[in-house]
Amino acid sequence: MPRPTMLSAHTGCDHKQLLRPPVTAITEPPVGELTESAVLCLPYQPESVGRARRLVREVLTGWGLLHLIDTAALVTSELVTNAAKTGCHRHMTVTVTLIADATVRISVRDGSRCLPVLLRAADDDECHRGLALVHQLTGGRWGVTVEPFGKVVHADVAR
Repeated sequence: MPRPTMLSAHTGCDHKQLLRPPVTAITEPPVGELTESAVLCLPYQPESVGRARRLVREVLTGWGLLHLIDTAALVTSELVTNAAKTGCHRHMTVTVTLIADATVRISVRDGSRCLPVLLRAADDDECHRGLALVHQLTGGRWGVTVEPFGKVVHADVAR
């Protein structure tokens, strides 16, 4: 398995508000644990969030992971919403992968190389809470892999 790579989280934001150091890329699940996956290509539109949540609900129901559905659907909403805001014009890809007995990886590939930044939102901010929520719901098990024409943001949801 390739070694994780440290990625710079610089996107022109105020770095005094960053909650943690740069994101570590996890490029693939541990060897031998990948068992199943489902993929959906979606346009960069707000409506894609609902379609991605439906995919997650249907797939996790089929896998018998009913206890993960609400958390995985919320994580998916945040990741797809961020991808939809990138301004890309082709499509994003949402992948749901069973990487262990009761652990699923939600991955969203988009065409932007701008990295997500985990910010500390002020009490009166109406945004900048999505990645903090993903971080909390996954116990910090999320990351970014930069690709030649975009990136993949993933989050692992477990019991």
